[in-house]
Amino acid sequence: MLYLDSPPGLSAPQRRTMLDAIDEINQQRYAEFGNPETLTRIAQYEMSFRMQMDATDAMDIRKEPETVRERYGSQAGEASFASNCLVARRLAERGVRFIQLYHWGWDSHGSSAREALNIGFAERCRQVDQPIAALLEDLKERGMMEDTLVVWGGEFGRTSMRENRGGQEMKFVGRDHNPGAFTIWMAGGGVRPGMSFGQTDELGYEIAKDPVEVRDLHATMLYLLGFDFHKLNYSFQGLEQKLTGVKPARVVAEVVA
Repeated sequence: MLYLDSPPGLSAPQRRTMLDAIDEINQQRYAEFGNPETLTRIAQYEMSFRMQMDATDAMDIRKEPETVRERYGSQAGEASFASNCLVARRLAERGVRFIQLYHWGWDSHGSSAREALNIGFAERCRQVDQPIAALLEDLKERGMMEDTLVVWGGEFGRTSMRENRGGQEMKFVGRDHNPGAFTIWMAGGGVRPGMSFGQTDELGYEIAKDPVEVRDLHATMLYLLGFDFHKLNYSFQGLEQKLTGVKPARVVAEVVA
């Protein structure tokens, strides 16, 4: 994270005094004009200050026992998905409400060794498998799975058949995009454990049973987080705009515990 440290010569108490003065001015401004954006500005200043005070500690995985870092496959000072997973648990412990982790390099068309299923793709799997399992185990051991919803997914699915470009057998093995059917899993946060929902055809190409649209997934996630997606809407250009879109959506009750 950038800019966590104050400029040289500015101590934390001085920073707090400066923000208190800014807050007093903004409060006077709000009392005079009643602009809600002024309250938003106050909240942003306060959040930034809390991040300066707390984020450095939260992201210092060197404070974790060696046994925990080994479980994740994380090395202190080394950027990796494993380290990100460990930081995610530390952030969740501190009450951070939304945490998103990325891992790149899954576009496995087979055009190079890095994109080959048996080379680059296999390495990507090794990079994420252990830390994801460790994160779920860690959350469960600490009693955090009940109120923490973990969602794993990608952009879309892949075909089950080998990709073939230009009518020639490619040197490396890869697969093409498949937006018609793909898998997302959820854990904790009120999700039924040990089950799957939905089914594709024999080739994994199209949905054959119990389809779940992306908007249904969003509606279900909102429900598990305590929101009624029907109420989160506003009128715009003749449509009732919702977080799930304007098409009908449903909570997938079958996956809710």
